[in-house]
Amino acid sequence: MIKTSTFLVGQSCRSAPNSWAAQQRRPTEDMKIDSCPARHFRRILHCFPRAAGLSSPMALVRILVDGYSLLHNWPELAPGKPRHSAAARDELIRILTLYRDAVATPLTIVFDGSNAPAGAPPPLSTPELEVLYSPAGQTADDIIERVACRMRDYGEVLAVTDDFVERDTVLSLDGLAASCRNFIRDVEKVLREQERDITRHNRRELVKYKELKNAK
Repeated sequence: MIKTSTFLVGQSCRSAPNSWAAQQRRPTEDMKIDSCPARHFRRILHCFPRAAGLSSPMALVRILVDGYSLLHNWPELAPGKPRHSAAARDELIRILTLYRDAVATPLTIVFDGSNAPAGAPPPLSTPELEVLYSPAGQTADDIIERVACRMRDYGEVLAVTDDFVERDTVLSLDGLAASCRNFIRDVEKVLREQERDITRHNRRELVKYKELKNAK
């Protein structure tokens, strides 16, 4: 049986039909509800003030990712592998681990438990990068919603999902929401920047080494 963290247990925090989120028109790409996660958070108020729903910056405490939704939108990741396969999941976890290391914001990947292979051991998790499977009868969106509800007093969470209703719910809980496609673009951009930084650093170190060697 696949276990989930105990703090996820409890009643749903989905807003009532007359909530603020339900009164807004359906989010679209044109509404700019998506936000730049992690180290780009300082730009949220400048770029998307209505999406952030904030009057002043707050800490982004965790990124919550719908794992299978992201995999279905990322065919370049583990190409040729079924989206619910262990190979695809492992590659997603690997890439998001690199991303988390680059942005230094804790990240949780939630997979629908109904699609987990029978008898498979739960993936290793750390406080910095947590991997969860939803329990029977619940979806990844249910778990994301509960985490967003419980963390609202500690700071902002960013939910990555293509479920419009779930985005509404997270926004109504004072969180942030991003589509899978926009999040993928941000991940790719951050990793490219990280690679360039590493390359520049290695070049500088090589120059220093050569200078020291020549000075002897």
